[in-house]
Amino acid sequence: MISLNFWIFFYFFIGGVILYYSKFQPFPEIGGRYSFLIIFLGIIYAIAGTAPRETIEEFPALVSVFIGSFGVIFGVRHMVITKQDVILAPFAGILLCIGTIDLFTVDWVNSTMNEQIMSFIIASIIVMLEIYLAFRGLVVGVPGISWSKSGLRQIKRGLIYGKNGAIEHFNKSWDMNDPWLNTMSHAALLLIYEKIGNEEKTEEHLLGLEKEGGWEALDESWTEVIKNSLKEISV
Repeated sequence: MISLNFWIFFYFFIGGVILYYSKFQPFPEIGGRYSFLIIFLGIIYAIAGTAPRETIEEFPALVSVFIGSFGVIFGVRHMVITKQDVILAPFAGILLCIGTIDLFTVDWVNSTMNEQIMSFIIASIIVMLEIYLAFRGLVVGVPGISWSKSGLRQIKRGLIYGKNGAIEHFNKSWDMNDPWLNTMSHAALLLIYEKIGNEEKTEEHLLGLEKEGGWEALDESWTEVIKNSLKEISV
């Protein structure tokens, strides 16, 4: 059985890693909120470790399985459907893996052969799921459409410059597998630079837009929402 001190360190470590990597996501608040939950649980365990009564040994593992499952479900949703985050699912999967394996090994010696086989199969499936999530999220990375969505959000917020500005987000939204996305990005950057009066960059993205098919290749609703959002900000 894993000791409480390990869980305290583990929760602080995972929470800190998620918080750090969430800053590099187009929607950092998704991983950020989850990391604060993990760190909060680490604080609770640290307080429980100083209590006169010992914490139930299985409790941290049970919480890890529950919180990990919750994180994987929502992480997969954001990874596959909304395409807004790719780190929540892999790191939540680590919590799920460690918690599950810890629970299965509590009474391993006294378990029957069939119970040991079933535990091994379930643990193997969870580990394989974690490997897939790690590959899909951490290796493949954030799709261009995510940065395009966040770029639009930053315009609506009035954030144009800097690492978290709309320009930087649209500059990360290129995708060679989806040329239409490049067209949208060129159009957005063209309109932004036109708004701030940077003629050199405006011409650069106008050429890029023409290579991708020009304004005719764009949905009018995209250009309208960019123009309307830019009208509401002052640069």
